[in-house]
Amino acid sequence: MTAPSLSRAARATCALLALVAAASAPARDAQAQASAAPDPQREHPPAQQPPAYGAPGSDSQALPAVPAELEDVRAALDKYRDWTVAVHDGYFSSVGCVTYPAAGGAGRVPYVAGGMGVHFLNPASIGSELDPARPQILIYEPTGDGLRLAAAEWFVPLATGVTARPALFGRDFDGPMEGHHPLMPGELHHYDLHVWLWKENPAGVFSPTNPALRCPAGATTIQEEAPRIVSHP
Repeated sequence: MTAPSLSRAARATCALLALVAAASAPARDAQAQASAAPDPQREHPPAQQPPAYGAPGSDSQALPAVPAELEDVRAALDKYRDWTVAVHDGYFSSVGCVTYPAAGGAGRVPYVAGGMGVHFLNPASIGSELDPARPQILIYEPTGDGLRLAAAEWFVPLATGVTARPALFGRDFDGPMEGHHPLMPGELHHYDLHVWLWKENPAGVFSPTNPALRCPAGATTIQEEAPRIVSHP
Protein backbone atom coordinates (compact mmCIF):
# COMPACT_ATOMS: atom_id res chain seq x y z
CA MET A 1 0.00 0.00 0.00
CA THR A 2 1.37 3.43 -0.94
CA ALA A 3 1.93 6.28 1.48
CA PRO A 4 -0.94 8.33 0.00
CA SER A 5 -3.24 5.33 0.58
CA LEU A 6 -2.12 5.10 4.22
CA SER A 7 -2.75 8.80 4.61
CA ARG A 8 -6.28 8.45 3.22
CA ALA A 9 -6.96 5.45 5.51
CA ALA A 10 -5.74 7.37 8.52
CA ARG A 11 -7.89 10.34 7.63
CA ALA A 12 -10.95 8.05 7.21
CA THR A 13 -10.30 6.42 10.57
CA CYS A 14 -9.99 9.80 12.27
CA ALA A 15 -13.23 10.97 10.67
CA LEU A 16 -15.05 7.81 11.81
CA LEU A 17 -13.80 8.24 15.39
CA ALA A 18 -14.90 11.87 15.37
CA LEU A 19 -18.39 10.89 14.24
CA VAL A 20 -18.64 8.23 16.97
CA ALA A 21 -17.44 10.72 19.59
CA ALA A 22 -19.95 13.33 18.43
CA ALA A 23 -22.78 10.82 18.50
CA SER A 24 -21.95 9.60 22.00
CA ALA A 25 -21.39 13.03 23.54
CA PRO A 26 -25.10 13.71 24.37
CA ALA A 27 -25.37 10.36 26.14
CA ARG A 28 -22.22 11.07 28.17
CA ASP A 29 -23.48 14.53 29.07
CA ALA A 30 -26.85 13.13 30.19
CA GLN A 31 -25.14 10.46 32.28
CA ALA A 32 -22.88 13.07 33.90
CA GLN A 33 -25.85 15.30 34.69
CA ALA A 34 -27.73 12.37 36.22
CA SER A 35 -24.72 11.50 38.37
CA ALA A 36 -24.35 15.09 39.52
CA ALA A 37 -28.06 15.52 40.31
CA PRO A 38 -28.95 15.13 44.01
CA ASP A 39 -30.45 11.77 44.99
CA PRO A 40 -33.46 12.48 47.20
CA GLN A 41 -33.37 8.93 48.55
CA ARG A 42 -29.72 9.38 49.54
CA GLU A 43 -29.96 12.93 50.89
CA HIS A 44 -33.38 12.46 52.50
CA PRO A 45 -33.91 8.76 53.30
CA PRO A 46 -37.50 7.72 54.00
CA ALA A 47 -38.50 8.28 57.59
CA GLN A 48 -38.46 5.13 59.65
CA GLN A 49 -41.87 3.83 60.56
CA PRO A 50 -42.73 4.00 64.25
CA PRO A 51 -42.64 0.66 66.03
CA ALA A 52 -45.82 -1.34 65.69
CA TYR A 53 -47.55 -3.28 68.45
CA GLY A 54 -48.74 -0.44 70.61
CA ALA A 55 -45.81 1.91 71.04
CA PRO A 56 -46.36 4.66 73.62
CA GLY A 57 -48.88 7.20 72.42
CA SER A 58 -49.63 5.21 69.27
CA ASP A 59 -53.32 4.77 70.04
CA SER A 60 -56.06 7.21 70.88
CA GLN A 61 -58.14 4.87 73.00
CA ALA A 62 -59.52 6.67 76.04
CA LEU A 63 -58.19 5.38 79.33
CA PRO A 64 -60.70 4.04 81.85
CA ALA A 65 -61.38 6.03 85.00
CA VAL A 66 -59.65 4.41 87.99
CA PRO A 67 -59.05 5.42 91.64
CA ALA A 68 -56.12 7.75 92.33
CA GLU A 69 -54.02 4.89 93.71
CA LEU A 70 -54.39 3.01 90.43
CA GLU A 71 -53.63 6.14 88.41
CA ASP A 72 -50.18 6.19 90.02
CA VAL A 73 -49.69 2.51 89.19
CA ARG A 74 -50.78 3.09 85.61
CA ALA A 75 -48.37 5.99 85.24
CA ALA A 76 -45.50 3.85 86.53
CA LEU A 77 -46.29 1.06 84.09
CA ASP A 78 -47.25 3.19 81.10
CA LYS A 79 -43.84 2.65 79.48
CA TYR A 80 -44.94 -0.92 78.77
CA ARG A 81 -47.41 0.28 76.19
CA ASP A 82 -44.38 -0.38 74.00
CA TRP A 83 -44.13 -4.18 74.21
CA THR A 84 -40.42 -4.10 73.31
CA VAL A 85 -39.74 -2.25 76.57
CA ALA A 86 -41.59 -5.02 78.40
CA VAL A 87 -39.42 -7.69 76.75
CA HIS A 88 -36.30 -5.67 77.55
CA ASP A 89 -37.35 -5.61 81.22
CA GLY A 90 -37.85 -9.37 81.39
CA TYR A 91 -41.48 -9.86 80.37
CA PHE A 92 -41.82 -12.68 77.83
CA SER A 93 -44.87 -13.44 75.74
CA SER A 94 -46.87 -16.65 76.07
CA VAL A 95 -47.97 -15.93 72.45
CA GLY A 96 -51.53 -17.24 72.75
CA CYS A 97 -54.50 -14.91 73.07
CA VAL A 98 -56.65 -16.44 75.79
CA THR A 99 -60.44 -16.20 75.74
CA TYR A 100 -63.23 -17.72 77.83
CA PRO A 101 -66.37 -18.23 75.71
CA ALA A 102 -68.40 -19.45 78.71
CA ALA A 103 -68.73 -18.20 82.27
CA GLY A 104 -67.21 -20.20 85.10
CA GLY A 105 -69.60 -22.77 86.56
CA ALA A 106 -69.77 -24.70 89.83
CA GLY A 107 -66.36 -25.49 91.31
CA ARG A 108 -64.62 -23.03 89.00
CA VAL A 109 -63.51 -19.42 89.35
CA PRO A 110 -66.63 -17.36 88.52
CA TYR A 111 -65.30 -15.75 85.36
CA VAL A 112 -67.69 -13.86 83.12
CA ALA A 113 -67.44 -14.80 79.45
CA GLY A 114 -64.81 -12.66 77.78
CA GLY A 115 -61.21 -12.32 76.70
CA MET A 116 -58.04 -12.26 78.75
CA GLY A 117 -55.59 -11.38 75.99
CA VAL A 118 -51.90 -12.11 75.43
CA HIS A 119 -49.86 -12.56 78.61
CA PHE A 120 -46.27 -11.37 79.06
CA LEU A 121 -44.77 -13.05 82.15
CA ASN A 122 -41.77 -11.85 84.16
CA PRO A 123 -40.45 -15.00 85.93
CA ALA A 124 -37.91 -13.05 87.99
CA SER A 125 -40.68 -11.11 89.73
CA ILE A 126 -42.55 -14.18 91.04
CA GLY A 127 -42.56 -14.52 94.81
CA SER A 128 -44.73 -14.23 97.88
CA GLU A 129 -44.00 -10.51 98.31
CA LEU A 130 -46.05 -8.10 96.22
CA ASP A 131 -44.90 -4.82 94.66
CA PRO A 132 -47.70 -2.58 93.33
CA ALA A 133 -45.28 -1.16 90.76
CA ARG A 134 -44.09 -4.55 89.51
CA PRO A 135 -46.80 -6.93 88.34
CA GLN A 136 -45.74 -10.43 87.38
CA ILE A 137 -47.76 -10.30 84.17
CA LEU A 138 -48.68 -7.68 81.56
CA ILE A 139 -51.72 -8.32 79.36
CA TYR A 140 -51.97 -7.08 75.77
CA GLU A 141 -54.91 -6.91 73.40
CA PRO A 142 -54.31 -7.85 69.73
CA THR A 143 -55.13 -4.94 67.41
CA GLY A 144 -54.69 -5.87 63.77
CA ASP A 145 -50.97 -6.47 63.41
CA GLY A 146 -50.21 -4.88 66.78
CA LEU A 147 -50.60 -5.25 70.52
CA ARG A 148 -52.14 -2.71 72.89
CA LEU A 149 -51.46 -2.81 76.62
CA ALA A 150 -54.74 -3.55 78.39
CA ALA A 151 -54.13 -4.80 81.95
CA ALA A 152 -51.63 -5.85 84.60
CA GLU A 153 -51.79 -9.01 86.67
CA TRP A 154 -50.26 -9.85 90.02
CA PHE A 155 -49.63 -13.59 90.21
CA VAL A 156 -48.69 -15.62 93.32
CA PRO A 157 -48.17 -19.42 93.04
CA LEU A 158 -48.84 -21.46 96.18
CA ALA A 159 -45.35 -22.91 95.72
CA THR A 160 -43.88 -19.56 96.83
CA GLY A 161 -44.93 -20.45 100.39
CA VAL A 162 -47.68 -17.83 100.61
CA THR A 163 -49.67 -18.58 103.76
CA ALA A 164 -52.86 -16.59 103.18
CA ARG A 165 -54.92 -15.10 100.40
CA PRO A 166 -53.01 -12.07 99.08
CA ALA A 167 -54.65 -8.66 98.75
CA LEU A 168 -53.63 -5.53 96.88
CA PHE A 169 -55.32 -2.18 96.23
CA GLY A 170 -57.92 -3.15 98.85
CA ARG A 171 -58.95 -6.18 96.81
CA ASP A 172 -58.56 -9.89 97.63
CA PHE A 173 -56.93 -12.04 94.96
CA ASP A 174 -58.94 -14.63 93.03
CA GLY A 175 -58.20 -18.27 93.75
CA PRO A 176 -56.51 -20.40 94.67
CA MET A 177 -57.00 -22.03 91.31
CA GLU A 178 -55.45 -24.47 88.86
CA GLY A 179 -52.95 -23.31 86.28
CA HIS A 180 -54.42 -22.07 82.99
CA HIS A 181 -53.87 -25.08 80.74
CA PRO A 182 -52.54 -25.38 78.02
CA LEU A 183 -50.30 -22.31 78.40
CA MET A 184 -49.57 -23.20 82.01
CA PRO A 185 -49.36 -26.55 83.82
CA GLY A 186 -52.60 -27.33 85.60
CA GLU A 187 -50.53 -28.20 88.68
CA LEU A 188 -49.36 -24.59 89.00
CA HIS A 189 -51.90 -23.64 91.67
CA HIS A 190 -51.96 -19.92 92.33
CA TYR A 191 -53.75 -16.72 93.28
CA ASP A 192 -54.01 -13.82 90.85
CA LEU A 193 -55.42 -10.32 90.54
CA HIS A 194 -56.17 -8.64 87.21
CA VAL A 195 -56.36 -4.85 86.99
CA TRP A 196 -57.63 -3.34 83.71
CA LEU A 197 -55.72 -0.08 83.74
CA TRP A 198 -55.66 0.70 80.01
CA LYS A 199 -58.86 -0.88 78.64
CA GLU A 200 -62.40 -0.29 79.84
CA ASN A 201 -63.88 -3.47 81.29
CA PRO A 202 -67.69 -3.68 81.49
CA ALA A 203 -67.29 -6.41 84.15
CA GLY A 204 -65.21 -4.17 86.41
CA VAL A 205 -61.61 -3.05 86.74
CA PHE A 206 -60.69 -6.15 88.83
CA SER A 207 -62.54 -8.75 86.74
CA PRO A 208 -60.22 -11.51 85.45
CA THR A 209 -61.91 -11.47 82.04
CA ASN A 210 -63.07 -8.61 79.85
CA PRO A 211 -66.16 -8.99 77.64
CA ALA A 212 -64.91 -6.11 75.48
CA LEU A 213 -61.61 -7.86 74.58
CA ARG A 214 -61.73 -9.96 71.43
CA CYS A 215 -59.07 -12.44 70.39
CA PRO A 216 -58.71 -12.73 66.61
CA ALA A 217 -59.63 -15.92 64.80
CA GLY A 218 -56.48 -17.95 64.21
CA ALA A 219 -54.07 -20.54 65.48
CA THR A 220 -52.78 -18.38 68.34
CA THR A 221 -56.20 -17.87 69.96
CA ILE A 222 -56.85 -20.31 72.79
CA GLN A 223 -60.31 -20.95 74.17
CA GLU A 224 -60.17 -22.09 77.78
CA GLU A 225 -62.54 -23.08 80.54
CA ALA A 226 -62.52 -21.14 83.78
CA PRO A 227 -59.98 -22.84 86.06
CA ARG A 228 -61.07 -25.08 88.90
CA ILE A 229 -60.87 -23.74 92.41
CA VAL A 230 -58.39 -25.66 94.59
CA SER A 231 -57.79 -25.76 98.32
CA HIS A 232 -54.94 -23.94 100.01
CA PRO A 233 -52.96 -26.48 102.09
